[in-house]
Amino acid sequence: MTSRPPLDRTEIAHVAYEPEAKPAEGSDGISSKSVKLSEDTQLKDLQLTGSSGKDEPIVTRKELWSYYLYYNGDNGVGPMGFSMTLFQSLATEAGYDPLKGPGSSCLAPDSSGQCVLPWAGGTKAVSSIVLIANGLSFAVMTLIFTTIGSAADYGSFGRWLLLVVTCICWASQYASMSLTNPSRWGLAMALFMIGYITYGATLVFYAAIFPRLARNTGHTRALRDQYEEGKITREEYELEESLEKNRISNISTTHSNIGYIATLCLNLTLLLPLEDNPLVNNYVLVLVNSYWVLTGIWWFIFQQPRPGPPVPKGYNYLTIGWKQIWAACKQYKQLPNTFLYLFGFFLLADGLNTTGTLVAICQNDKFSFSFLQNTYLGLAQAITSTMSTLGFWYIQRYWKISTKRMFVVTNVVTMLIPLWGMIGIWTERFGFHKEWEFWAYNVVFGLFQAPYYAFSQTMMAELTPPGFDNMAPTSSKPSSTNQTETTGKDFPFLFALCAAASIVIWFGVDVEKGRRDAGRWADAKRSSPRRSVDSDPVEEGAHNLEAEELKDQVKN
Repeated sequence: MTSRPPLDRTEIAHVAYEPEAKPAEGSDGISSKSVKLSEDTQLKDLQLTGSSGKDEPIVTRKELWSYYLYYNGDNGVGPMGFSMTLFQSLATEAGYDPLKGPGSSCLAPDSSGQCVLPWAGGTKAVSSIVLIANGLSFAVMTLIFTTIGSAADYGSFGRWLLLVVTCICWASQYASMSLTNPSRWGLAMALFMIGYITYGATLVFYAAIFPRLARNTGHTRALRDQYEEGKITREEYELEESLEKNRISNISTTHSNIGYIATLCLNLTLLLPLEDNPLVNNYVLVLVNSYWVLTGIWWFIFQQPRPGPPVPKGYNYLTIGWKQIWAACKQYKQLPNTFLYLFGFFLLADGLNTTGTLVAICQNDKFSFSFLQNTYLGLAQAITSTMSTLGFWYIQRYWKISTKRMFVVTNVVTMLIPLWGMIGIWTERFGFHKEWEFWAYNVVFGLFQAPYYAFSQTMMAELTPPGFDNMAPTSSKPSSTNQTETTGKDFPFLFALCAAASIVIWFGVDVEKGRRDAGRWADAKRSSPRRSVDSDPVEEGAHNLEAEELKDQVKN
């Protein structure tokens, strides 16, 4: 690695201590008797979190708004919604009723309601094929994030990575114009997977930018200066910094919902006048994608450079991710709350989004794959999402409620959705069987799940060590698969998965302690006087944190 930049005030706090006696040989520079630290320095050393490099540029208004606009266009209507609807529609048209044999139509008035396609020497239900496509996409995303996700912390790799995956996603959406007949359902599946994978990647690498932006706003920098000058207490600093993170997170989520509304309204300009045109769905996908291109391009123009350190010698962008993950896993005891949250959030995101996929499959079947009907349902969700995001943010800001408490409130609904679907296994009266249930689902989803995404992102930012924003790559959108023939039977498993993950986060994660551990861990890594050009940052950070803890024990 290159030589360290000059120490800022936070880093000095970590190395400015005076040993009372000469350290014993082999003690790694720490006296076995005592270590004298000034009380003020020790407080900053142990309790200041969210360190930001003083040499990083302050976020400009243009940069922040271009960040919001990117998410405004990256709202998922195309790659996550309509692409799957088009894929499922073509697959259903190409399939046949297994009770009547090949050549029959799944859409015939007297069909049994089942629909299969040739698959791997046999047949497979269309709903299962859609779930398989989702599951394979999830597996590929996991491989991508674990391999190159952490590499985004080094140099300018993350900046270019977001640009590349965004362009691939855009290309896959424009390619949907080639999906003109049912025989191309295989191509529709491939384009859906490419778009879904790259869309999920854009969300992960976009969200990874958020902590770095939040640490470098003018307000956050001013708060930090006030804390270091003794004008505000640690508790006041951490509360205000957390609220600043929530402000950016909630505004970006609101912009995503506004973009969702704008996109759906634009869709009506095609869906209504061209209702009888067989290619109207393809035109809608092109329109949706063009809206994202128009709003998303500005981030790549106005983003300021905030490069990370160079990749350590002996590693490259394809190996550093696995090395860093392995080293971090070995040091989980230093960041227990971070790892526990990542574990719980991974399961929760998987359960929530697989539930969303199942409901979407049921919704497409119920409304005969109608883009127009899905647009109306989407508008109900988008409008309530915008209102709830702003409402929850106002409530949190007014009463100074912690991020975790807000997360828990929104998280309760995560368990109720698969529970509702599970009840539908035993009764036809409700459980995603009636049209009104899908209207209710989209409204409830909008009221609670949009704020859930915002608060979960903020919790991730608070528990992730500053400067390691891609160290533990996860996604808020991908979903797993369960290859059963009847999708409704998956709801009990998803309910149990969401409930277990929620309990882990509710009762196992201490955000305040985790935030301080993460900040101290990152600061110890950055401030080590022994840091070499070939040192591994994760192992070095853990080693330095152990040294800091040893100093505390000697002091006490």
